Amino acid sequence: MTEQEMQEARTNPEFLKYLQQKEDEAINTKDLASLYEVLDNLLILDLDEQRVQKVYETILDTAFTKIEQRLLDDSKLKLNNNDIYFIRAFYEHAVEKYSYKDFEGAMKLFFILSELVEDEKLAKSMAIHLIACDNKTDMDKFYTTMVSSNQMDQDEQYGYFIVNYNFDIDSYLDQNKEQLQKLANQLGDLLK
Repeated sequence: MTEQEMQEARTNPEFLKYLQQKEDEAINTKDLASLYEVLDNLLILDLDEQRVQKVYETILDTAFTKIEQRLLDDSKLKLNNNDIYFIRAFYEHAVEKYSYKDFEGAMKLFFILSELVEDEKLAKSMAIHLIACDNKTDMDKFYTTMVSSNQMDQDEQYGYFIVNYNFDIDSYLDQNKEQLQKLANQLGDLLK
């Protein structure tokens, strides 16, 4: 979208009315797919920060409720259905905590995701995030030293997540298995 097209959208009363209706409906129904559609539009168009915050808080509240239910049901989240929105919200919140150097809070969220996601690639990636937080690796350092900028995953379902690294993932996890076991013992109560 060009700057001119964005400006037209920002000032188009019909589009703004539609977006407000969509926002109200998404918040009332707590439909994460619709909430993310609204959030993305609000962010792209650089609209009211309070609206952005309200939609984001609704996303987090809805995601946390769903993940808590999955923990109680002892069922996994899958990437091939609407669960991806719950995973995305939880992951984005974990990354937000990580970016503010709340290593403990981020570790808890990454641990829950690593155990709750029924996708081996994503679960392994969450374990790598978990190790980085436990080591108190600054997020910038994590990106520059660990994350592969050369590889782009062609699978769209991973588009919201960091899953490509500068090293062999299985070897890295094997080298850090004692640390992961220590973290599992330490954080395991979160799954109960």
